[in-house]
Amino acid sequence: MSDLKKIMIDGTEVEVPGEMTLIQACEQAGVEIPRFCYHERLSIAGNCRMCLVEVVGGPPKPAASCAMQVKDLRPGKDGEPPVVKTNSPMVKKAREGVMEFLLINHPLDCPICDQGGECDLQDQAMAYGVDFSRFREPKRAAVDLDLGPLVETHMTRCISCTRCVRFTTEVAGITQMGQTGRGEDSEITSYLGETLKSNMQGNIIDLCPVGALVSKPYAFTARPWELTKTETVDVMDALGASIRVDTKGRDVMRILPRNHDGTNEEWISDKTRFVWDGLRRQRLDMPYVRVDGKLKPATWPEALAAAANGLKGKKVAGIVGDLVSTEAAFALRQLMEKMGGVTECRTDGAKLGSERAEYAGTAAIEDIDAAQNIMLIGTDPARESPVLNARLRKAWLRGANVGLVGEKVDLTFDYKHVGTGRTSLAKVSGQAVSDETREAPSIVIVGMAALTGDDGAEVFAHARKIAENSDSGLLILHTAAARVGAMDAGCHGEGGIAAALDAEVIYNLGADEIDVPASADGGPFVIYQGSHGDRGAHRADVILPGAAWTEEQGLFVNTEGRPQLALRAGFAPGEAKENWAILRALSAEVGFQLPYDSLVQLRRALIEIAPQLAEIDEVAVNDFSPMGKLPKLGEGDFGTAFDDFYLTNPVARASQLMAELSQLAKARDDQPIAAE
Repeated sequence: MSDLKKIMIDGTEVEVPGEMTLIQACEQAGVEIPRFCYHERLSIAGNCRMCLVEVVGGPPKPAASCAMQVKDLRPGKDGEPPVVKTNSPMVKKAREGVMEFLLINHPLDCPICDQGGECDLQDQAMAYGVDFSRFREPKRAAVDLDLGPLVETHMTRCISCTRCVRFTTEVAGITQMGQTGRGEDSEITSYLGETLKSNMQGNIIDLCPVGALVSKPYAFTARPWELTKTETVDVMDALGASIRVDTKGRDVMRILPRNHDGTNEEWISDKTRFVWDGLRRQRLDMPYVRVDGKLKPATWPEALAAAANGLKGKKVAGIVGDLVSTEAAFALRQLMEKMGGVTECRTDGAKLGSERAEYAGTAAIEDIDAAQNIMLIGTDPARESPVLNARLRKAWLRGANVGLVGEKVDLTFDYKHVGTGRTSLAKVSGQAVSDETREAPSIVIVGMAALTGDDGAEVFAHARKIAENSDSGLLILHTAAARVGAMDAGCHGEGGIAAALDAEVIYNLGADEIDVPASADGGPFVIYQGSHGDRGAHRADVILPGAAWTEEQGLFVNTEGRPQLALRAGFAPGEAKENWAILRALSAEVGFQLPYDSLVQLRRALIEIAPQLAEIDEVAVNDFSPMGKLPKLGEGDFGTAFDDFYLTNPVARASQLMAELSQLAKARDDQPIAAE
């Protein structure tokens, strides 16, 4: 713990660490300091001057509170604590002057600006500005940038806070944005007019304190005061980022991040932010039954009767998809067990064990921050979880050593490429570790590309051995948001997905990433329950339309084993129902009625078999049972968990914007170099 210093802020004495800046100390004292360029997760620029305060006994002029540390203040002549004033006449005059300068060239766009109503410049002009301007010269204009299909620019509104430049450089790890020129000629621009090449570029929309950078898909569609705001969690990857879903009527209009230091800090990936148009398209809004080889609309009683007839007296199996809530997965498992069947959630063939540490790991995402040694095995976090990758980059910037066993990829930071596959992994797991390395905080991160092979269990054993040798935590980076929760609910069995696909009747609960044998080839009878008309629905004999994750309450467990609540932001279209309710209704139809009539009763039954799910937003401590003899590994390289970051689930595949981003990414990858 750093030394604490006493400081007087507006007559109140507070004790804060000497390394704190004055703006942070004022916040701790409950005093609001206006700012434009300062952001606690970015480096200090000190160029907007809005955060000026008066330091008594210091220079006879205001000081930038974001760039001055508490330890730099001098005590009074008799040793009394330093005094800082945030509302003196000097400070008031300075803020009014800064605001007047900022508004010199700012256009009067408020009525047509998408930032209107949630604009820092509007708020601070009202609170700290003056009601006149002495500027009479023509306003300066700037050329708008083309940053791609996500971020719309209005650079005449830009106040040169450089937040976007610092974010893209420091957090996203790209170097395409910068500031050129001096004085009136200064402008934020992109290198050679390039569009941004990052899966996290949308965060600069939130960071921009004015309307210079706004969301292109959301532009001119709604005002913030028209929207209903719902706090929930993201399911586009397994990180479980905290998000806010804004709806207007039935439609989701935008998705924004919420601050959560344990998972996403305050960033989200572009897929999370812009996938909302996929919630409107290709939706299943009524039941269907296949008659004479063709799917035809049906009523709920007809569809449930057809599903029940298909299930009775057959060898049944349930398959849990990647976006399914834990309650729905648990209800499916109970129904399948009552009918003598199995339920499987490891649709990609991952060799995850039934012990909780074997699928939820022993480390928390926050452990990355303090790690000095990080080993990645069979994973590409830049695509599998861009926000987690930003956290890895932050650790690397602080001096962490990162190693990778697997396919060589661009992670936005430097790492030591240990090897491409199993031979390299076996070599690392057999190496002795120095006491110095063992004492340093370390973490091993295993991806699905390493665990989905036939020898996934053996690969996991070697990864676990590396963690044990270095006294590290082990984090399993899943690609499916529903996976850990479904494992907690017991949706796994002997033989994995291959055994489930061998059944006569398959109950497909939102699993669109697998290929079920076709009926023409004598394949199984398939009941599909999901939200979108994707691959699973095309193959189905009966379709039961379910709600998407924003349309029902549900429990999701993220990749580190943290239970989180997803809350309903809107209602499902047409006749679509909540997923657990469909299963409850079907269970009565087949004669094996599930013993709950409400979501609360269902959760109670779920918590009985998985007590850790009652601890919302807490990461349970998991431990491995003693390790046996280390198995031998074969040869072969680790592949990748998926081919296309933007098209990994039904909601994303229904999104026009995700399709456009996917095409742009492929065009960039296929671009020939000059020598060709």
